[in-house]
Amino acid sequence: MTTFAAIDFETANNYRDSACAVGLVIVSDGIIVQRMFTLIRPPTSFFQFTYIHGITWEDVENEGSFGEIWPNIFDGIKHVDFLVAHNASFDKGVLNACCSSHGILMPKQNFHCTVQIARKSWNIFPTKLPNVCNYLDIELNHHEALSDAEACARIVIAAEKAGWKP
Repeated sequence: MTTFAAIDFETANNYRDSACAVGLVIVSDGIIVQRMFTLIRPPTSFFQFTYIHGITWEDVENEGSFGEIWPNIFDGIKHVDFLVAHNASFDKGVLNACCSSHGILMPKQNFHCTVQIARKSWNIFPTKLPNVCNYLDIELNHHEALSDAEACARIVIAAEKAGWKP
């Protein structure tokens, strides 16, 4: 088995560098070994997606910026073999935009998408995170970053047991 990190971002608005929360779950040899949740102060107070995740400017205005919280994220992911996310292109884009706007190098690990993993492993359609979690009987509080990240981690754990290899 492998060591990987499941990551999920919530954003304040349509700008990819507007991360306002991150959930991170580290898995080693099929066992969750670390969980991390952090609110993030985005570059502006413009919040468009509170109706999705419930996070407001008032919740994050005194939190660290992405650049300030990055060392904690990096400590969690620096030794993993790969990263996973549901609709990985979104989370990879947020990570890339946040790193870029703070002058941070993007992590070198490959991203794998749990949408694609679920389709290949179990032929699940539709493959929204709640659909996959329902199929695999995984608990989910959707759009809560740590819950979404843990669900992704559990999807990959189940897929590895079913024979999926990164």
